[in-house]
Amino acid sequence: MLTGGPSSTESVNRGPFLTDVAVVGGGVVGLAVAWRCAARGLRVVVHDPAPGSGASRVAAGMLSPVAEAYFGEHELTGLLAASAARWPAFAAELTEAAGTGFGYRTEGTLVVGLTGDDLAEARRLWSYQRELGLPITPLRPSELRDREPALAPRVRGGAVAPGDHQVDPRRLVTALRTAAERAGATLVTGSVRALSELDARVTVVAAGCGAAALTGLPVRPVKGQVLRLRAPDGGPPGFRHVIRGYADGEPVYLVPRDSGEVVVGATVEERADTDVTAGAVLRLLRAAVDLVPELAEYDLVEATAGLRPGTPDNAPILGPLPGRPGVLAATGHHRHGIVLTPVTADLVTELIVSGAADPLLAPFTPERFAASAGPARRRRHG
Repeated sequence: MLTGGPSSTESVNRGPFLTDVAVVGGGVVGLAVAWRCAARGLRVVVHDPAPGSGASRVAAGMLSPVAEAYFGEHELTGLLAASAARWPAFAAELTEAAGTGFGYRTEGTLVVGLTGDDLAEARRLWSYQRELGLPITPLRPSELRDREPALAPRVRGGAVAPGDHQVDPRRLVTALRTAAERAGATLVTGSVRALSELDARVTVVAAGCGAAALTGLPVRPVKGQVLRLRAPDGGPPGFRHVIRGYADGEPVYLVPRDSGEVVVGATVEERADTDVTAGAVLRLLRAAVDLVPELAEYDLVEATAGLRPGTPDNAPILGPLPGRPGVLAATGHHRHGIVLTPVTADLVTELIVSGAADPLLAPFTPERFAASAGPARRRRHG
């Protein structure tokens, strides 16, 4: 049972506290937790000075348990797959609760290599992913172009991950906020400088990089620069699948939206600034155009940078804080915040309501950082 927390919905609604659940952070994770908790009959207040303005705003929205599976991250891959499996039902329920869609698309993802060396690197990762039993199928160049004629003739080969989908995170924030407020949650647009300020039985820290100052957890900022293009004449992009690939050693992803937008990203930098640099824009655009040449004719409508909440092992921090009764962490999602939103919200809400910790939480609790953590591992893929 959660120390200092409720054992049932009935018990959480009693007592001297003004609020049952205070959620610190109004990104997709915090808003999803608020929605789930409010839907269970809890009194919920979300605290954020500018909801949706953090990592959620610059995220590409790829739901990629397969393409994001990396060497040595078996437990994280399992959590990604578990959350991705919840996304279809989560999307349907949220659409009904909010009364609006948010760009949930299921065409799948193509993973491609431009050169022989790029393809060799991609194949090495596919082999690992297939060993884990993940659904990814290699394709010949002709099969790739049958699926996406817009791909460059130079592309040497690739694979399809049919279960890797996408959403539009900016629209997702709007839908989650609407659903949470309709369920009875209250949004307070103010900063929280210390958790002691909050009068709540349970506090959920979903503040992204801000969780470090509030909790002492080893959450660090990882900078990512992202571009947004728009198809000419207001039409749809000339391709349907999410495309992830390597172009002369440069990793890049291309995410087409129904609105005509294409998201191009993203750098992975161990920095804490949000400056957009010419070099990053150049590298991303060169790689994008190498894979899909028509993008050279698209409008560049936005170049932005955000900060992902990284951890020493690249995995999220979920569960009760040792020595902090009634405080839960839901942070450190790094590049996986969007795909992990359903499972995070479900597991945290169930822990609050029933006190029961799902076995999925075990590898991701804050207790794993009780001893000093080693240096963070850097990922190659952007």
